[in-house]
Amino acid sequence: MPSYSSSALLVRSMRSLFRPFQQGITSRVWWPGLVVSFHVAKGHHRTGEGGRVLNFGSIADDNNESNTKTQSFNVQPRSVPVHVAHELLQVGHQYLDVRTHDEFRAGHPSEAINIPYMLNNGAEMFKNSKFLEEVSSQFGKDDDIVVGCKSGRRSLMAASDLQSAGFNRVIDVAGGYTAWTENGLPVAK
Repeated sequence: MPSYSSSALLVRSMRSLFRPFQQGITSRVWWPGLVVSFHVAKGHHRTGEGGRVLNFGSIADDNNESNTKTQSFNVQPRSVPVHVAHELLQVGHQYLDVRTHDEFRAGHPSEAINIPYMLNNGAEMFKNSKFLEEVSSQFGKDDDIVVGCKSGRRSLMAASDLQSAGFNRVIDVAGGYTAWTENGLPVAK
């Protein structure tokens, strides 16, 4: 999570993007270590000091200090290439494999822990309603966690849910297990 000083710098850098306040503008900004998506809408007011981050997830405009307009934004987890994920595992990060049990049994990164983000119900897949509970039983909120799936889609959604639930050190594996095997990284069965 960014520090207050980096959040304040982000606010100053993005302030011009939020003017004028036009309803329906959606944008995405890349910042070192972050991807910030935001939607500017009229009528969202919050009292606070102008120009400050009022809470994580909002950026304030200083047009009116007593009735400050804010814009919500979602911060996506940082994604790293598989070789970087492998290096992180070597220095103590833990690998959370969010593929199904069948996918995991077919092969997985060494030492990975399998907690499916999606479950199979015949031909359909649905979100594992106990995902956060199961992760919480295996990991602490300050554990260094590398999250991977088959191609990177489920892991990004899982990592986003984990960040929203307060897991502070979550990193997504770009390309997932497919990229892992294509790069010849160690696997277990």
